[in-house]
Amino acid sequence: MSNSTMKSLFFKSLRSKRIAVIAVSLALFVTIISLVLFEGTKKSIALNVNGEELNIKTHAHTVGDLLSDQEIEVAKHDLVIPSVNAPIEDGLSIRWEQSQQVAINVDQEAISVWTTDDKVEDVLVEAGIELTEHDVVSPELHEKLGENDSITVQKAFEIKLNDGGKEKRVQSTSTTVADFLKRENIHLNGDDRLNRKADGYLKPGSIVEIVRVEKVTDVVEEPSNFAVETRNDPSLLKGREKIVQAGKKGTVSRKFEVVKENGKEVSRKLLEEKSIKEPQKKIVSIGSKVMVASAATAKSKSKAGRSVSRDNSGGGKEFYVTATAYTAECNGCSGITRTGINLRANPNLKVIAVDPSVIPLGSKVWVEGYGYAVAGDTGGAIKGKKIDLHVPTKNAAYKFGRRQVKVKIID
Repeated sequence: MSNSTMKSLFFKSLRSKRIAVIAVSLALFVTIISLVLFEGTKKSIALNVNGEELNIKTHAHTVGDLLSDQEIEVAKHDLVIPSVNAPIEDGLSIRWEQSQQVAINVDQEAISVWTTDDKVEDVLVEAGIELTEHDVVSPELHEKLGENDSITVQKAFEIKLNDGGKEKRVQSTSTTVADFLKRENIHLNGDDRLNRKADGYLKPGSIVEIVRVEKVTDVVEEPSNFAVETRNDPSLLKGREKIVQAGKKGTVSRKFEVVKENGKEVSRKLLEEKSIKEPQKKIVSIGSKVMVASAATAKSKSKAGRSVSRDNSGGGKEFYVTATAYTAECNGCSGITRTGINLRANPNLKVIAVDPSVIPLGSKVWVEGYGYAVAGDTGGAIKGKKIDLHVPTKNAAYKFGRRQVKVKIID
């Protein structure tokens, strides 16, 4: 091959390379220009994804397209601001928060809610759950939920509390008596009583009643009664009594265990008794002397009549009384007077029944229309200025009836 031919081939090759370089350079230039023009037409967007800020340039036409370009799948309950159909404009701020399903247990009733909120209080508001100040929420209202966290709500209910007689109504979430007492800071003493077991369950309207039991010691000084000693006195008429020695009460100290329930005494137990001052006994003489009376003869009656006139003008207490008559032959009558006179054996004796506080038993008396007699008996109906005259027969008693008569106490 000649030199000229070789030179021709060389220059042809060189031109081809230059053309190729120029073509590549031109293509690269066009590409770069296209890229610059492409990037220059993108819109700047601020995207907040679950609280994380991202700056993005995009050719997306809508918010939904942008999120799709970012491989963000929008679920039904997710929060997108503005909406997925909103057009993309330069400088637009977009917020996307992914929703989560939160389980809520309200008094053991399970519900669930989809939400983008993570604060417990906000989630409960979104779920439409109203709370009172006595309800218990876990986690607490100000806390934030983590992934897979759930919320427990214990609704308070009313319990009637009677503590030591003081009643009140309490809002509580306690389901057992023991927990209720603990939360209310109520302490029981060893003798206090509950109306239900400590491990018993509570429900709305339950009544918790506490009987406060207190045991105290009480020492008191009290008078002690004296004994009464009776002695037979044959010199004193039967039916009469005479105080030989007056009785005096002593003093005794008594120690009691007193049990109170809700402040009121319910029992008192004697623990110890000690005499401080001994009592002085009362001594009473009881008359045993039986008065012997005799029936008056006609002659003696006459003499008695004369003596009545004589004695009636003399000294002695006189007054008027209501007089009735009785006989020893009545049904149920023993015939023996209070002073021991046997009227059945001596039906003609002059004996009257009296009130000893007016006419002392054993006194000798004169009775208008009846004569001299002995106050030797008493009667249940003979009170005050009343007397009952003994007569031999029932007919004589009926005949006497009821009269006002004068009485004179002779002795």
